[in-house]
Amino acid sequence: MASVPLFPGLSLPEVPGLGGKGAKAASPAGRQAERGFGAPPPPARRANLRAETLRMARMRVILIAFVFALATAVLVLRVGMLGLFESDGAQASTGSLLVPDRGEITDRKGIPLARDFKSYALWFNPKAMEGGEPLTRPASEIAHDLVQIFPDMDEADLTQRLASGKGQYLRRRILPEQANRVHAIGEPALNPPAEPSRYYPEGTLAAHVLGYVGADGNGHVGMEQVFNNQLSDPATRGAPVTLSIDARVQAAMEDELYRVMGLSQAKGAGGIVMDVRTGEVLALASLPSFDPNHIDEKGMELMFNRVTNQVYELGSTFKPLAVATALDAGTITNLARTWPTGKPLKVGRFLIRDSHKMDDRMNVAEILMHSSNIGTAQIADEIGSKRMKEKMELLGFNERPYIELPARGFPIWRSGEWPRLTTMTVSYGHGIAVTPLHLASAYAAMVNGGIWRPATLKKLAPGEAPQGRRVFKEATSARMRQLLRLVVRDGTGRKADAPGFRLGGKTGSAEKPGAGGYRRTALITTFASAFPMDDPRYVVITMMDEPQGTPATSYQRTAAWNSAVAVGRIVPRIGPMLGVYPDDNKEIDLSDIKPLIKEEGSH
Repeated sequence: MASVPLFPGLSLPEVPGLGGKGAKAASPAGRQAERGFGAPPPPARRANLRAETLRMARMRVILIAFVFALATAVLVLRVGMLGLFESDGAQASTGSLLVPDRGEITDRKGIPLARDFKSYALWFNPKAMEGGEPLTRPASEIAHDLVQIFPDMDEADLTQRLASGKGQYLRRRILPEQANRVHAIGEPALNPPAEPSRYYPEGTLAAHVLGYVGADGNGHVGMEQVFNNQLSDPATRGAPVTLSIDARVQAAMEDELYRVMGLSQAKGAGGIVMDVRTGEVLALASLPSFDPNHIDEKGMELMFNRVTNQVYELGSTFKPLAVATALDAGTITNLARTWPTGKPLKVGRFLIRDSHKMDDRMNVAEILMHSSNIGTAQIADEIGSKRMKEKMELLGFNERPYIELPARGFPIWRSGEWPRLTTMTVSYGHGIAVTPLHLASAYAAMVNGGIWRPATLKKLAPGEAPQGRRVFKEATSARMRQLLRLVVRDGTGRKADAPGFRLGGKTGSAEKPGAGGYRRTALITTFASAFPMDDPRYVVITMMDEPQGTPATSYQRTAAWNSAVAVGRIVPRIGPMLGVYPDDNKEIDLSDIKPLIKEEGSH
């Protein structure tokens, strides 16, 4: 068969060394023909095919982009339509899913302390069946079925409540599986509705700060009451209320207070940690506490706040305040000066005594170290009633403490001109009764450079701290930091000394008043402190109500053996949490005071 040329008129060059057949096979056309492929298109056609393919690819890309753009436009338009025309309906149907019925309360780090969630309740609705009997079966049978689900409920009481025909809650909070079992009873009158419920994830932690939400849906006692409107307002409840409380610090304080409270068999305890620069309260504990998740009769009895609402004579913790007042007034200019302290001080028909025999004469540092009532009373007498009272007023001791909580105790405060004896007894914490919160604010002012600021439970942003008011001179504050450190290093507060934290403070033990006078067997013990004394950051106050002498406290009841011990355990736990780390190479300079001390004292 004669071969037909693929491209008429086109001659192929011969390849040297190959015949015609070899030349054909060596060409691309020949190879394609041998393999059964058709002849390749001419170059012009190949170019056209490539251009057409590119054009179709571009068209597909444009088409896909157009479809995506159209879908996006439809979606945006739909969202806009929902926002303009269906906002009310959307909020009604989904608002409860997006915004809680009551806002969240968190600590300063964002840890939830109070939040809402949906829970079931057991409601008895006697009108569930129109025109019929309240129950389809005898009340006793239904009560029996309910007790199988809730074994802690009283069957006789349930029977009586069901038979009364009165609509009521049979139980305020039940689990979902319990709600399902209630449904399975098949009684229309038993209705387990899903209701908003307040939950406190940390249980009793900071209960006196938080308060609780009652059956009426309103906050009571603590910050739940203070921020009730904000927490329940739909416009604001989506944003949490952030407190100054640090849950870690709060937990450490409560733990150590409970521990020492048990060791000393005290009937109660209290404590506070405050930032001396801002007035922010990082921990506030009143023990024993209550569980805001389960408010019962016992819980109601424990809601009284010992730190902000109860006033006490806080004893010798007032002595540094009296000394600071004397330094400010200029009645003490030489720390080496001494006062007679060897025998009781007679004032009119009264005698001021010390708890134990002191040296015949002591200077300021020794008076504070050994906690002499006699020496402090003489220092106050030189200050005078007018100046002493004015300083106490600047410290806020004549009015309720400044803090957001609704429960704030009014001090026992003598109005008018103070007689000489009042001035002298106030100097060592008798004849005046204030809250531990009062004392915390006063100590913050005494060590922070002399500025008093109100306490707050709101977290403050940088620069938001109130300006406050000057109470002590800066030089007085610096001197008091030395003296308070000395009390802990060598005086009555040695059991509070936390190595590396340069703690300073003062013990106070005061008899509680009772019918016919003071009760010698009932003490309020307090330790007021701050750390670190070379650059004060935090005040720590602890208090024990009627501690007993036990083997764990060497049978001693005074503050040195309980409240001071608590501070000595609290500070090493909370210091690193607050960015204050122990450093044995740092210490406040006591070189100008140490030579004045004849010998180390104990109390």
